[in-house]
Amino acid sequence: MDRSKASARRWFDRRARSYQGGATSRWRAGVLRGSRVYDADPMQASPLEPGTPAPDFALPSTLDGQLGPGDRSGRPLILVFYPADWSPVCTDQLTLYQEVMPEFEKHDAALFGISVDGRWCHLAFANDRNLRFPLLADFEPKGGVARAYGVYRTQDGTSERALFVIDPAGVVSWSYVSPTEVNPGADGILRALEDLAAKGVAR
Repeated sequence: MDRSKASARRWFDRRARSYQGGATSRWRAGVLRGSRVYDADPMQASPLEPGTPAPDFALPSTLDGQLGPGDRSGRPLILVFYPADWSPVCTDQLTLYQEVMPEFEKHDAALFGISVDGRWCHLAFANDRNLRFPLLADFEPKGGVARAYGVYRTQDGTSERALFVIDPAGVVSWSYVSPTEVNPGADGILRALEDLAAKGVAR
């Protein structure tokens, strides 16, 4: 490992340790820090930049039929890419978003959770964790949507832990990639939604 990669890994390890703790630290972990935050190796993730038209898609969901951005056009959309159902950090992150949904809904925002797990796995996970927002199966072709958004982890066969806020016109307004071992929290999402409201394009 060269010095730059070793330095980056040590930096993210320190951040991961600093974010351990209770609900307050989980909430605050996602503060807005620009459009990109990279997992240990900064060459691994290239999330779509703000101002980029969000790729449309349709994926099997925990609701009946397929869902995609076109089904929520005219309102803000939060896309939550995460590595896998049932993993401890993913469980904690998505449970937090369910708790915070009333805050998202104040901005008329919808939320999709997306991973490479299949629909039946999503259904069992959502039922177990009482998640009422839809989970989408980026299963076949595996990671196709994650690739389109620049957040597929080829080395693991999963997506990054990535967040996108799409404005009502279908344009990326904010994107964030967290180290996979760190819950990014909800604060960055809320700031992005507040920015849209300040611009008069959302509530």
